[in-house]
Amino acid sequence: MVRRAFRVAYDGRPYHGFQRQPDVTTVEGELFGALRRLDVFSGEKPPGYAAAGRTDAGVSARAQTVAFDAPEWLTPYALNGELPTPIQTWAHADAPDDFHATHDANWREYRYFWYAPAVDDDRAERALASLAGEHDFHNLTPDDEYTVRDLDAGLAREGDFLAVTVRASGFCRELVRRAVSLVREVTASGDFGRIETVLSDESVAGPEGVPPANPHPLVLSDVDYDFDFAVDADAVALARETFEALHNDRRSLARVARHIADI
Repeated sequence: MVRRAFRVAYDGRPYHGFQRQPDVTTVEGELFGALRRLDVFSGEKPPGYAAAGRTDAGVSARAQTVAFDAPEWLTPYALNGELPTPIQTWAHADAPDDFHATHDANWREYRYFWYAPAVDDDRAERALASLAGEHDFHNLTPDDEYTVRDLDAGLAREGDFLAVTVRASGFCRELVRRAVSLVREVTASGDFGRIETVLSDESVAGPEGVPPANPHPLVLSDVDYDFDFAVDADAVALARETFEALHNDRRSLARVARHIADI
């Protein structure tokens, strides 16, 4: 057995988040089920197991990373044979024996696809820039401790969408979604003093608080480590086929909604 890290892509919509929970379906639960069926481990979890992060219900991933002690023969393509279609592993790397997928990540990057065909891009960029750098984000998370974070943030126009990219060594719960919600609010109102209030020591909660944005447009897009991953050509081809089919299906659903909206 070797400590091996796997890149995992998944559509988060069918799942109640990444982390295992009793009585509901999660991404991690499906991964463990697949590994048990392959006789990779028995017991509560694989030896040496850890994950890069715990995405909320409805949040997707392109490069979630899990690592554990695995047999030499376990490749992403082999693992995919036991996984449900919305979850696809596509790359792997042999890691040091003491590697921990959570603690050894240099940074994590999330991307939020904000449907914004008619907003002021400059105002949105200014609002997002106000959140970059080191701040105490206690008003943008339900967490009570470890709320000081140092964020890199950027925004790019992609057709009708603004892609909001946020990178940090780690994130408080709901931080990215609440940050996007705040940027949207300030972009609409032009009230940049709102950001100053939210970033102040003052508690901003209840009706005056910042709610989390919809989880579905959010993706864990990348996690950086001190080694490179080898792409499994067969697995990545299957992943591309799977998510291209999902893209086309969602486009059809959007067209149906557009047709109904035109009543």
